[in-house]
Amino acid sequence: MSVSVEDPVVMRDGQDDARFQAAMLQDVSRTFALTIPQLPPGLRDVVGNGYLLCRIVDTIEDDPDMSSAQKRRFCTLFAQVVARRADPAEFARGLDAVLAPTVPPAERLLVRETGRVIAIADGFTPGQRKALETCVAIMADGMAEFQERKDPAGLPTLADMDRSCYHVAGVVGEMLTRLFCEYSPRMRRDEDRLMALAVSFGQTLQMTNILKDIWEDRRRGACWLPQDVFARHGFALADLDRGPGDARFGQGLAELVGVARAHARDALAYVLLIPREEVGLRNFCLWALGMAVLTLRKIDRRRDFSSGQDVKITRRSVKATVVTSRLAAGHDRLLRLLFTLLAGSSQPSLRNV
Repeated sequence: MSVSVEDPVVMRDGQDDARFQAAMLQDVSRTFALTIPQLPPGLRDVVGNGYLLCRIVDTIEDDPDMSSAQKRRFCTLFAQVVARRADPAEFARGLDAVLAPTVPPAERLLVRETGRVIAIADGFTPGQRKALETCVAIMADGMAEFQERKDPAGLPTLADMDRSCYHVAGVVGEMLTRLFCEYSPRMRRDEDRLMALAVSFGQTLQMTNILKDIWEDRRRGACWLPQDVFARHGFALADLDRGPGDARFGQGLAELVGVARAHARDALAYVLLIPREEVGLRNFCLWALGMAVLTLRKIDRRRDFSSGQDVKITRRSVKATVVTSRLAAGHDRLLRLLFTLLAGSSQPSLRNV
């Protein structure tokens, strides 16, 4: 199902709200539209709602025409909307009026439907709403900060890249963990261990996106790579246009792939803490993790790539990830073996560094 911009959904009962969210997810993120339905009913709607809230922040961040000051203002206002301290209709009208013409129609519609997304969240438990509010507040503040710091020559250090990844995706891992632990009493007993690994789960996905999208970001005047890593290999990110084919750039890229793989190993440890009988929860995490690991492998094998399309995994690989995860989700030893085959095991877990 696809939502039409000209004919927005306006039905209000719970079933129609679920259909609305599913349709919006399909239009703004096919990956999450694929993974979120794997969650149990008690989590599906709230996680879908959380993703849509985060997608609104992403729409502000990605707008090519807004100044960093405008992005800061709308990010701050949206966090207040989610915390029920500002009017969603006023926010939606104001943001819609300044969005660039190139913003995808589905994202523009999502902005216009901010009030509905917020109204759906009003039906969640206090703990669920708090998890969503905390995530959006941290994400909005961090994204605004890094838009202010955006530099085509990259970020100064790997620590800066880590902070950027945290504000974009690590905080989502924390949000999911809070939601999972409220849902599952067994997971609640391991909440501290899960929270310690949650940021690595999010960072795996975000680092993969950063590495895959290097050249698309470059064309938009942005670079989220760390200068210090590439400097160690004798390459200056100010010369990024010379990157494809430069062995020194490839060495820096390989180092970052290694960092991402180390986070992925901790992400697998996170998945293995989820009770085996919670197959839906495991599949939700494994599908995203599996696709990230396959993408990292393609990047590592083709370090001279010049477009994200060059290292995008095929539909066949996506289907194989889904089938394999379904077969292996309840078998910890098999999951470890599959991960080792796909990602390698030469580097230590970040928890032990």
